[in-house]
Order: sequence, then structure tokens, then C-alpha cells
Amino acid sequence: MLTSKQRAYLRGLANNYETLFQVGKDGVNDNFIKQVDDALKKRELIKINSLENSPDTPKNIANEIAKKSRCDVVQVIGRRMIFYKRNNNEPKIILPKSKK
Repeated sequence: MLTSKQRAYLRGLANNYETLFQVGKDGVNDNFIKQVDDALKKRELIKINSLENSPDTPKNIANEIAKKSRCDVVQVIGRRMIFYKRNNNEPKIILPKSKK
């Protein structure tokens, strides 16, 4: 679970990232989830865009992707979604520490 400070940090990093995937009329299928998992393993932070002809709302699509790929939704704004999943073997992004 990400803190608000960590989410803000990741949103800032994602500003410079290109959109990797698009969800269209086929929605979220197993092949799409496999591609997302592979990208998250390699990059840790990715952007996905939802096209207008997608079968569901961007928020519902983001929740479905997060559930199936066991990642965190950083932000859903408009049709753009940002996801984060830490790679425990080779971490690339160091998150700010949470105050506990």
C-alpha cells in the first residue's frame, strides 16, 4: 500500500514516461495482463491509456488491472492510468520512506 507522499513522488516520475499500452474494445484479457506484468517487472512504473471504445470506465479498468497483476494504482486521471509494482530482485525506483 502506497502512502500519499509515495504516490505524489511516483506521479512526478510518471510525467516523463510515455504511454506503453492502450485498452480498447477488447478490454483487459489474459494476454494484456501478461504484457503489463512483464513491463512492470522491467520498469516498475508504467502508464496505460484507455480508448473511448473500451468496454468500461478507466477507474474500473485500473482496478481490474491492479487486481489481476497485483500492482498499485498510482493515479487515474481522465483516460490515463499509472501503475507501480516493486521489483524485489532489482528495484529501480526508491520510494520515500513512510513515517511510522
